[in-house]
Parts: sequence; structure tokens; C-alpha cells
Amino acid sequence: MTSLIVISILAACKQKEKEEDKGFISVVSLVKQQVQHIDTALYSIIKITYTDTSHIDTMYIAREDFEKVASDFLDIPDLSDKKVARKYKAEPARYDEQMNRVIITYNPIDPGKEEIKTQEILVLPDPGAGDKVTNIRIVRDINNRDSSLHKEMLWRMDKSFQVITTSQKPGKPEIITTTKVSWNEGSDQ
Repeated sequence: MTSLIVISILAACKQKEKEEDKGFISVVSLVKQQVQHIDTALYSIIKITYTDTSHIDTMYIAREDFEKVASDFLDIPDLSDKKVARKYKAEPARYDEQMNRVIITYNPIDPGKEEIKTQEILVLPDPGAGDKVTNIRIVRDINNRDSSLHKEMLWRMDKSFQVITTSQKPGKPEIITTTKVSWNEGSDQ
């Protein structure tokens, strides 16, 4: 009888483990691959920052500094981690005919508790050569006692990324900062 109970408990644990492995695509892993590629490539990396459309700052970024500049994408919760994945759900994938992309969307089960409000992965379907991720879109809200940040983040694979940050402090006007980093914009690949 005791061995039957133990077997039942083990079976239930294995079933729970299977349920928690949702098979989400890891945005963090995709971005890490891009960072590693850029670290070994000879691209000119350009960072342009706009603040409330009144201030523009342009600078070149050294390859060894690229990972730090891309940190907004690298420090998000990784949905390949089962503990993180259980807080999210995958919406049904949809195909957008005009863009010729499959859109995979992950949203938090309880949006009020999670910083990441949505993750979207756009995939170019190609049965011959294999499907290719083209864009990653993330919406993130970070709130603490003395400020709030809203980030709209877009990563264009093999080309560039952009982060639009809206920051708000109590009693002060909001500040919108757009940061665009590009390394391979002229390429059609």
C-alpha cells in the first residue's frame, strides 16, 4: 500500500513537471545569441538617444560595451525558466498576412503582479530554409515608491534595437527617452 502511494505521488509530480514546461521560446537566449555574434563581428555600432524630441545624442559603441547597452533585453525574466513560465500564458499564435509573419505572444496570467506585460515574437515562415525570428517586442512596467518606468522595446534581429522609456516621478512631468542602437541596418539579410 505504501509503495502504491509513493508511486502515485511520483506520477503526480512528473505530471506537474510536464505541465510547467510550457515550451516557451526564450527571448533572453535569442538576444544573447545576437550579443555573442556582435561581439565577434566587425559592425559599427551606433547609439542614438532622443529625449523628449528636444535633445539628440549620437555615439559609437565599442563591441565590448554592447552587452551592457542591450541590458534592457537581457535582464527580463526568462520564460524558459519553469518558475517564470508558470506566471505566463501563450496566446494562440496568429498569422498576419500583410506582414507575412506568425506572431507568438506571451502575456502574464496576472498582469498586475508582473513587470513584463507582453512579449511578442514575430517569425517569418519559410518551409524550405526554416522559420526565422525577425522581431521581438516587449512591454515592461517598472514601478517603485518614487517613480515609474514604462518601456516599449523592439529588437530587429541582426539589425538594431529600440527602447522607448517613459519615466514619471511624483509631481514632475513625464520624460520620454528613445534609444536606438543599430549595427547592421543597411543589410537586407
